[in-house]
Parts: sequence; structure tokens; C-alpha cells
Amino acid sequence: MGSPSPEKSRPSLFWPLAAIVVPLISFLAKIRITGREKLPRDGAFVLAPNHYSEFDPLIVAVAVWRLGRAPRFMAKDSLFRIPVLGWLLRKTGMIPVARTSSASAAKQTMKQSNDLVEHGRGVIVYPEGTLTRDPELWPMRGKSGAVRLALAGDIPLIPMAQWGTQAIMGRYQKGLSVWPPRKPVHVIIGDPVDLSDLKGRSGEQAVLTEATTRLMDAITALLEEARGAKAPAERWNPATHGQKETGRLD
Repeated sequence: MGSPSPEKSRPSLFWPLAAIVVPLISFLAKIRITGREKLPRDGAFVLAPNHYSEFDPLIVAVAVWRLGRAPRFMAKDSLFRIPVLGWLLRKTGMIPVARTSSASAAKQTMKQSNDLVEHGRGVIVYPEGTLTRDPELWPMRGKSGAVRLALAGDIPLIPMAQWGTQAIMGRYQKGLSVWPPRKPVHVIIGDPVDLSDLKGRSGEQAVLTEATTRLMDAITALLEEARGAKAPAERWNPATHGQKETGRLD
């Protein structure tokens, strides 16, 4: 595997957080990681996982930490104004996101992308924007946030799928299922999505749509492998399936 990146080996606030979170998650889940060599050992990356449980960010964070990188997420800017929590988010390098106009959003994305490249950091972005509405927990229609960030800085866009977390905490479930402990969770990391033909065209809606489709196809294929099952031919779309999405960031 090689040595961990400086962001993990150098003392930081992630160390005490990991000392608390990793043992807890290890009690609840037995995480198996496939494709671990596909997460870059250094430099910027955008990691895009599937999302069907409020608990799966912890699974993803522990998997990324075990692979030698610091897990950073995008978070609503309002969270950064909460005492203590805001300080914690800033100190760990989480990325604030605000609802803005299209022009402001483009500037915000470019700044965030440049910051990732400059500091050699990765970020975890859920392309669905919220928990999937698909009845069978397959990925639903994606949003463009992850691909915008990747295209803006020519950053590797890496798909990820995880399966098994629903045994610990199902979608919309209140509380955790802690017994029996160590439920198996399979995490699969895929090859970076090829966006080379779309480089420099992140301002075109058709390009963002195409890039997002490629990303969601890649995530779905990984989830098919993890589940040992075939996804539906048509991806769940809240707009056409009569579901109203919650107010999450694109």
C-alpha cells in the first residue's frame, strides 16, 4: 500500500477524531475494500459514492482514512456558523457550500477546485445530493456538483459504491442496529471517470449532463458488483416518478 499521505501522517485534528470514530465503526461494521489502489496516495481528488443511509458517510470516511487519506466532505455553509461545529469543520478542511446564483456558483466551484489542487486535498461529494429515492436503494438521477468540481480543476473523479450499511441503519431509520455487531460492508472504488473529451467545457449544460451520466453509470456498475445483482434499466428520477426532492445542494 505504501506510506500514508502527509495529511494523515502529520498530526492534525483528524487523529483524535479517528481515535473515537474508527473503533466505533469497526465494532458495527466489518469493512472490506476493493480497488483500494485506485484512490490517489497524494494530490487532489473528488470521490463520489452512492448514498442510501444517513450512516454511510461514516463508513466512507473510515474507508478513506484507512486508505491513507483524510476524509473531507462538502457541507452547507450554515453549518460553519454553528459554535464548536463550525470550528471543527474549518479545522478539518471541510468545504462550505452556499446557495448562489449561477455566476456566483461558477466562481465558488472554481475557487473550491483551485483550493483542492493547491493543498493536494480530496473531497467526498454525494452526486445524488440526498438519500436515493429508489425503492431498491439503487443510485438515482445524479446532480452536477461533483462533476463541476472535477472539471473545473481537471481533478480525478473517482466513483465509489458501498453496500451493507443498510443493515446498520436503514434509509430513514431511527437509531442503529448494533446487534449482531460487525455487519459486513463492501466498499468498491472504481477507476477515475474519463472526462478528457469534456475538459474546458464545464460551462456547457450538455457537458455537465453527459459527465454526470458517466459518473452515475460508473457508480451503478460498482454497486451491481457489490450487490451481485443487476440495476434497473431506468434510473430512478424523482421528477418523473412523482417524488419531491428535499432542498439539497446541486
